[in-house]
Amino acid sequence: MKVIVPVKRVIDYNVKVRVKADGSGVDLTNVKMSMNPFDEIAVEEAIRLREAEKVTEVIAVSIGVKQNQETLRTALAMGADRAILVIASEDVHQDIEPLTVAKLLKEIATEEAANLVLCGKQAIDNDMNATGQMLSALLGWSQATFASELNIEAKNAVVTREVDGGLQSIKVSLPSVITVDLRLNQPRYASLPNIMKAKRKQLDEKVPSDYGVDLTARLSIINTREPETRKAGVKVASVDELLVKLKEEAGVI
Repeated sequence: MKVIVPVKRVIDYNVKVRVKADGSGVDLTNVKMSMNPFDEIAVEEAIRLREAEKVTEVIAVSIGVKQNQETLRTALAMGADRAILVIASEDVHQDIEPLTVAKLLKEIATEEAANLVLCGKQAIDNDMNATGQMLSALLGWSQATFASELNIEAKNAVVTREVDGGLQSIKVSLPSVITVDLRLNQPRYASLPNIMKAKRKQLDEKVPSDYGVDLTARLSIINTREPETRKAGVKVASVDELLVKLKEEAGVI
């Protein structure tokens, strides 16, 4: 059984994001980029499934600019078997929309005859949380989102999901699209020997036209701005004073 793992190149989570002065987007000049943390968890889980002999091949896929090669090499160094890069833009500031990504992943999953797609629940740059669900609909596969535990049993996947009220366990039939959450695992560090081996692993480069997918944008960014500075809190002397402030100043009760 093959598993497809989409990975996205994003601003490193340790970097403080800077907005351009004209509000046209985020400044990426000399900014450290890395693999989306949720995608890193998905890669780790796919490798663990292969090590447990539940899957036979892990294929990392990235859609975007040429520089996404670095992200794919990281996935290969972690243990992915091979990688596919779909060069969909030459501008690092252009974010490929979720529906377009889902359409490309559908064609790749079909071409590779994959039975499972493991992806991060969302990317930390746009937080859209949409690609996995769209891909499931396009493929007509079952889906499980926000997975914090995953077990493959014959032709089914048992998934523990993180929901507002706690945890929910469901069983979905394969093939399936599963999006992963933070508590699923702890991704491994790529060792130096594996980083060297990754340079020799297969990495195929494609373009959207190879899959017959149109890149016409459906969304446009009107403005980007910094979040408002959070105001300092105040101390209250009693519960009664707190209730007064919540009612008269905050207006929440």
